[in-house]
Amino acid sequence: QVQLVESGGGLVQAGGSLRLSCAASGRTFSLYAMGWFRQAGGKEREFVAHITWRGGITYYADSVKGRFTISRDNAKNTMYLQMNSLKPEDTAVYYCAARSSVRGTLYSTVAYDYWGQGTQVTVSS
Repeated sequence: QVQLVESGGGLVQAGGSLRLSCAASGRTFSLYAMGWFRQAGGKEREFVAHITWRGGITYYADSVKGRFTISRDNAKNTMYLQMNSLKPEDTAVYYCAARSSVRGTLYSTVAYDYWGQGTQVTVSS
C-alpha cells in the first residue's frame, strides 16, 4: 500500500502562484509514476500532469502547459506541482495520484491505484 498526502492549497489572486506537494509513504519503491488531477464543482475529475518516478518524464494537459510544472524528489518521496499565472478557471480540488504500472492511459483516473485526500485551490479574479 501507498499513502499520499497533499498540501499547499489555498486562496490566491489571478496571476499568482502556488506550489502543491504530495508526500508518499509506504511501498513507494513499487511506484511507476505519479500525477495530479483536479475536480471543479459539478465537473468530472480531470488530468493535469504526470511524471514517471524514475525517469522524470512529464506530460501536461493543454490547459496548464507552460504555466504548471510537475517535479519529484525521489529522496523525499515527494511530488510537486508549481502553478504559475493562475486563472479563475484553475479553481478546483487538486488530487495527487500514483500508479504501480504502465497499464492504462495516464490521462484516465482508472490507471491510478492510489489517491490523496485532495487540497483546495481557489483563484479569485
